[in-house]
Amino acid sequence: MEKEELASAEEGTVEAPHGEEKEKRGLKELPRRDETEDFQTLYEESLRTVEEGQIVKGTVIDITPDHVTVDVGYKCEGHIPIQEFLKRDRKVDVNIGDRVDVLLERKESEEGLLILSKEKADKVNIWRDISRSCREGEVIEGEIVSKVKGGLSVDMGGILGFLPGSQIDLKPVRNLDALMGKRLKFKVIKFNRKRNNIVLSRRILLEEERKLLREGTLKSIQEGSVVEGTVKSLTDYGAFIDLGGMDGLLHITDIAWGRIGHASEKLSVGDRIKVKVLHFDREKEKVSLGLKQALPDPWDSVPKKYPVGSRIKGKIINVTDYGVFVELEEGVEGLVHISELTWSKKMKHPSKIVHIGDTVEVMVLDCDPAKRRISLGMKQIEPNPWALVEEKYPIGTKVVGRVKTITDFGIFIGFEEGVDGLVHVSEMSWTKKIKHPSELYKKGQEVEAVVLNIDTKNERFSLGIKQLTPDPWKEVARRYRKGEVVTGKITNLTDFGAFVELEEGIEGLVHVSEISREKVERPSDVLKVGDKISAVVLHLDPNERRIGLSIKGLKEKADKAEIEKYITNQGSTSPSLGALIQEEMERRGGELLNKKEKD
Repeated sequence: MEKEELASAEEGTVEAPHGEEKEKRGLKELPRRDETEDFQTLYEESLRTVEEGQIVKGTVIDITPDHVTVDVGYKCEGHIPIQEFLKRDRKVDVNIGDRVDVLLERKESEEGLLILSKEKADKVNIWRDISRSCREGEVIEGEIVSKVKGGLSVDMGGILGFLPGSQIDLKPVRNLDALMGKRLKFKVIKFNRKRNNIVLSRRILLEEERKLLREGTLKSIQEGSVVEGTVKSLTDYGAFIDLGGMDGLLHITDIAWGRIGHASEKLSVGDRIKVKVLHFDREKEKVSLGLKQALPDPWDSVPKKYPVGSRIKGKIINVTDYGVFVELEEGVEGLVHISELTWSKKMKHPSKIVHIGDTVEVMVLDCDPAKRRISLGMKQIEPNPWALVEEKYPIGTKVVGRVKTITDFGIFIGFEEGVDGLVHVSEMSWTKKIKHPSELYKKGQEVEAVVLNIDTKNERFSLGIKQLTPDPWKEVARRYRKGEVVTGKITNLTDFGAFVELEEGIEGLVHVSEISREKVERPSDVLKVGDKISAVVLHLDPNERRIGLSIKGLKEKADKAEIEKYITNQGSTSPSLGALIQEEMERRGGELLNKKEKD
């Protein structure tokens, strides 16, 4: 063998010469010999073609539990320990007939066999590949075997290399355990054979591949075209799609025709999907993508599938203050306004009757495909209870219900879903002055009332409680007459007079001018609440529920009686005096009545 070949033994694999290959390498053809030729001569001749320390190719001809026999040509054989052919799982990784690289350590052993080594041949070959990868950028393969400080350890056929964490991938890898046992390709970026130190990079290789893909993608991509890509990452606002060397943004609003909260609801990292190029900025190399645009628009068929008046089922996907959104199919949702949820007027918030995820039946009220709007109604599925109110509760009917709401102006009594009746504060008692309904009623209390009025169009139901008993004022005209003296208790004093309770629920007013013949500034100066007084009935109007009383008139009446008594005792000498007194009393009574009516 020439000296140049010997010097390059560590860098290249030298095969045992065969046929034409021997001529190419400048080796002499061995002379033909008869079968009877001495075998020892043939053996010695074959050994002249290889040297110790040289790597040759041989063929596995026998495998035993202890060693593997390899023929390197011309019946030159050697034994290699079986351990050199074991994989990490301790299984034999060789078969009879396999061609393997071996290093010739010595030409002859005590048994007359060649001393060969596969491990040493592999190491020489690997170092050769490592050197070439570092020098010329060629790719080398290895198996990731363990985690080490700052990165991973890679087995390249018995020689371990270091793969820094920054050189594993194009982006940081969080789960290094997932790479254990994987066989990958790398490039050597630095090595020192004496120190057995090798630094690898997978990132450089991926960047080169990505650059080539990017160039091809930039040439082929066009706005409006449908391309295939791989989901690279997911974010709160969408997903990044690897189109081949470059990424495009798929915004969350362009993932599906329907509403989604996060891209992960529809996509997973690694998915292969077809997307439409919505916008491409060639200078900035930015691409906007759409997944839903690559699919048919569901709104194109909405008018036919959901005509006005049709009843359909859907799922509630959102609840707001003003209504709920119902998904009829993916990408098609309609709004049930709060006024269309129920016939009841007392609902404070839609969440009181429906929840996200509920399946409900609705009616299509209106459809506008151009604006992508569908108006829906839920209450229309049930009959309007107000349509039956007049029939079920005719005016004058006594009804029983429970107090649902108490307000300043009255109470609402519920009878059935969507139908409440109002008892105004003025319809609670014939005689009592009620400051607030809560004085008499509590929420949930059962109450009996009388139907006063029904307005189906405006959905109003008026009730009365005082109508359950007779109106005491209808008997007032019979029990109290003008000029009659009555007795009662003062219940209230005001600037303009005093209210006197004549009987339960019946009060009369003594105007400040009728308290005394002398001028009275304030009724409280001469009267007190709780005082019992007597007065004359000046005026009575049952329709207006008013009785005018006069304390002063009582005194005048007593004076008149005294005068009449005196005249009677003296004889009727001056009949004109009695007539004058009567005339004066009637005149004053008339003036007082007019003044009271004006007040």
